[in-house]
Amino acid sequence: MDTKTLIAAYYEAFNAGRTDDMLALLHDEVEHHVNEGGIRKGKALFAQFNAHMTESYKETLTDMVIFANEAGDRAAAEFVVNGTYLKTDEGLPPARGQTYRLPAGSFFTIRDGKIARVTTYYNLADWTRQVSQ
Repeated sequence: MDTKTLIAAYYEAFNAGRTDDMLALLHDEVEHHVNEGGIRKGKALFAQFNAHMTESYKETLTDMVIFANEAGDRAAAEFVVNGTYLKTDEGLPPARGQTYRLPAGSFFTIRDGKIARVTTYYNLADWTRQVSQ
């Protein structure tokens, strides 16, 4: 599968809530670079992160645009996160079912036909403002 198709499949699985399908597209040594946070290494930590996110947030990504370099080993995606804050996340405002809409983007490294790095960026201050209203 080409890189753009790989990234599209990853986000289709995300939007459908099929985290096992997302994991199947990841390299065993995947690195997940967290917005304003550390780096999670390996599928097990990525799966833990997904479980936590599913419990605390319900998100659908729209307005997706996917880019890839000619070699197919680097990619990026720009999208809008449409979400509901379900359960209070430690260190963040209390959850009351608030909705939010947030522009975001991710960068990828592809190795052996799988996603080996995911780096996602969004404006945490904007998100905090939206859920604090």
